[in-house]
Amino acid sequence: MHWGIGGGWGWGAWLAMVVVMVVFWGAVTWVVVTLVRRTSEPSQSHSVGTPVPMADPLRILDERYARGEVDDEEYHRRRDVLNNPR
Repeated sequence: MHWGIGGGWGWGAWLAMVVVMVVFWGAVTWVVVTLVRRTSEPSQSHSVGTPVPMADPLRILDERYARGEVDDEEYHRRRDVLNNPR
């Protein structure tokens, strides 16, 4: 014999079901958002077999020359070495 509405379940059971449902859908949403972000953003890390791209040495030399870190003689000497490797 059922006494009251809800088949004998109290308010605590209904509240627990609501909380569990909110937590479940929140977890599903979090997983989907995390997967979408990981697939849409370019990877910043390099794996072991992937070579790390090196900066262009001539560009670096030009920047150092522009900042005044190397004088004319050293700039031309290093530029000749970089342009004519042995």
